[in-house]
Amino acid sequence: MPYVTLTEETAREYARANTSVFPNDAALECKEIGDGNLNMVFRIAEKSGTRSVIIKQSLPHARIDDSIAAPLDRARIESEMLVLHDRHCQGLAPKIHHYDREMYAIVMEDLSDHVVLRKGLIQGNTYPKLAEHIGEFIARSTFFTTDLGMDPEEKKVLQKSFVNPELCKITEDLVLSNPYFDAANNRIDVEIRERAEQNWQDSELKLQVMQLKEKFMTQAQALIHGDLHTGSIFVTKETTKAFDPEFGFFGPIGFDLGAILGNLILNHASQQWHMRDDAARRAAFRLYLLDTFREIWNVFDRNFRALWKQHVTTPMESNPLYLENYMARLFADAIGFAGCKMTRRIVGLAQVADIRSIPDTAVRAQAQIAVLDTAREFIMKRESYRSMDEVVETVRRYEAG
Repeated sequence: MPYVTLTEETAREYARANTSVFPNDAALECKEIGDGNLNMVFRIAEKSGTRSVIIKQSLPHARIDDSIAAPLDRARIESEMLVLHDRHCQGLAPKIHHYDREMYAIVMEDLSDHVVLRKGLIQGNTYPKLAEHIGEFIARSTFFTTDLGMDPEEKKVLQKSFVNPELCKITEDLVLSNPYFDAANNRIDVEIRERAEQNWQDSELKLQVMQLKEKFMTQAQALIHGDLHTGSIFVTKETTKAFDPEFGFFGPIGFDLGAILGNLILNHASQQWHMRDDAARRAAFRLYLLDTFREIWNVFDRNFRALWKQHVTTPMESNPLYLENYMARLFADAIGFAGCKMTRRIVGLAQVADIRSIPDTAVRAQAQIAVLDTAREFIMKRESYRSMDEVVETVRRYEAG
C-alpha cells in the first residue's frame, strides 16, 4: 500500500493484517504512545490477553520543526540495525516482527513492561545491570562492524546500506555546530545567555569541537547507533534494551559512548532539584550515576579488548601497541563527544526533561551552567585524561547543589 500516516484506528488493523501475533478474531486496542520528534509509535494489544506489539512509523519531518526533513528510509536502516543488534547483542535490543518498505513501518517487540531510562533516572531509580549491559552492547555492536571484527571488503559493501546523510546532517547541525554560535533554532534561557555566549566567543573550544565534528563526518570506524542517549534505552532492574537506532551509520565508536555518558551527567546535574529535599539520598544517587558512568567505559573496554584478542590475528592489527593506541583514542573520543552532547542539551533545539522539568529558574540555571562548564572541560581535556577517575573528578568539581 502507498505511504500514509497511520492513526490509532488504522494501526490496529495494520497490526492484525501484518503479523501472526494475534488470532484473527482477537479484540484489539491501540494507543499512540510516541513522545519523540520523528515518528508515530503505537501500542496494539489484546483487550483480554497478554499479546501485544509496537508499531513505529517514520514521519517525513520532525514534529518539533516542520523545516527539519527526515528521510522515510531511516525506518529501513533502523530495522536492519535491530536485526544486526539481535545477532551480535542478543537480548539487548527489541526483536523485529515485520518491516514494511512501503509504509516505512516496523512492527516490533512490545517493551511496555520496561521504563525509558531517562524517566527512571529522573525519578531517582537505580538499575544495577545498566552499566554491564550498555558497556557490552556498545562493545559488541561496534566491534563486529569494524575492520577488526569483519572482513574489510564485506564492511565496505555493508556501508552502502547504512549511508544516512539526512540524519547525520541533523547531528552535525544540532550537536556539533549550532550550540557554538547564535543559531536561529537554539533555545537558551535568559539566565544563562551570557554563559552560552562565552562558548560562542571561545575560539579554542570551537577548534576542538570542529575536530570532533570532522571525526564524526569522516571516520567510518564502525556501525554505530548514532543516538544512544537515556531516552533511547528501556530498562528494568534486570534487563536493558537499546532502541531507536534510526540515526545509525558508519561513524566513530566514541560517539555512542559519549552520548550515554553525557546524558548521565545531565541527570547528575538535575538532581540538584529532583532530590532537593533529601541531601543524603541525592549524594548517594549521584554516586550511583558516577559509578555507572565509570563502569560503562570499564565494561566496554574489557569486552572490546576481549573481542580483539579473540578475533584479531592479522600481523599488523594484532600488535599490542596498536590495541593500546586504539583504546586510548576511543576513550578521548568518548569524553569529547560526551561534552558535545551535554552542551547541545542545554542550549540547543532538542533539550532533555532532566533539566527542562526544573521549574525554579535559578536552580535550573545553576544546573545548566554546571553542565556547560563540565562539558567544556571534557572537550578541551579529552586527550589529556588518563583515567575515568580523572573525568569523574571534573564532574565533581563543577557539581552544583
